[in-house]
Amino acid sequence: MKQPLDGIRVVEFEGIGPGPLAARMLADMGASVTVIARPGGNAVASRMSSAENPLRRGKTVIELNLKHPVERAQALALVAGADALIEGNRPGVMETLGLGPDDCAAVNPALVYGRMTGWGQHGPLSQAAGHDLNYVALTGLLSLSARDGGVPIVPPTVVGDAAGALGLAFGMACALLDARASGRGRIVDGAIVDVLAMLGSLVQWIRAGGQIDGARPSLFHDSPFYDVYACADGKHITVGAIEPQFYAQLLSKIGLDDVDPAAQYDVQAWPALKARFAALFASRPRAHWCELLEGTDVCFAPVLDLAEAAEHRHNVARGIYRVDASGAIDVAAAPRFFSLPANADDIPATE
Repeated sequence: MKQPLDGIRVVEFEGIGPGPLAARMLADMGASVTVIARPGGNAVASRMSSAENPLRRGKTVIELNLKHPVERAQALALVAGADALIEGNRPGVMETLGLGPDDCAAVNPALVYGRMTGWGQHGPLSQAAGHDLNYVALTGLLSLSARDGGVPIVPPTVVGDAAGALGLAFGMACALLDARASGRGRIVDGAIVDVLAMLGSLVQWIRAGGQIDGARPSLFHDSPFYDVYACADGKHITVGAIEPQFYAQLLSKIGLDDVDPAAQYDVQAWPALKARFAALFASRPRAHWCELLEGTDVCFAPVLDLAEAAEHRHNVARGIYRVDASGAIDVAAAPRFFSLPANADDIPATE
């Protein structure tokens, strides 16, 4: 089956983090991606990891010094034959190099010009440095990780950088559709702070209903049925039985037959019941709770470390991770695509 972006040509001016990840997402979907890298490599990237860079998977890498006129002309020639471009510099850098949107449009008016930044192309912070943690903080989403008035936790980089990469990749795909139809390119301003704020729409909706970020107890922070619990072996599990039928099954499975499922949202009872949950889950190792609860409708999952995640039976069955001989973990492309059956009867019951 041909990949959906087969035939799309992308030029990536290599940065670190979200820009290369967005380009890899396009490459995973079949796009031909040529990476223009700085000669000598990227010092920041080498400090982050000495392992082979998985963000270059499926790409062709060439080194060009963009401050050299001849090599800059080579880069512009690649852009002239491309469908799309991704860059992750601060606003104004590409213009200074003679590779800004105007320069590229002059040689390729149908080009989709993707710009990956933290703060966006304009605004008071647009010229300031920043990282994942800062972007999540400015959207208000980081505040939601604080418990009982404590310090918000530092989220893994997937919250900001990877969300921004996904947003840019989505924007590029949308703009490519229009460019194919109209023959006119456009700039895609992939600001991480914009994408994060948009992804927070669900949280804003929940907040408007008073279920989070307010004075009243929150089902996401205070209830006994939506939380992380420690087990006897020091490992952790999660339960998220928000729906009444799932909560009733959870109580039955863990033997709390004296607790009335109909009183699920009696917030006055939450503290004492959460203490019971915590004591119960702490009385047995994680494996016990996995055997009892995993695969049921109590909305359960163990908290796995990265190596354990690669070995979990569900993830193995779906082929999500690939582990090489050195133990390095790579992740399969997502989402996945299948042919649309000609008739409903051809649709398989399972993957």
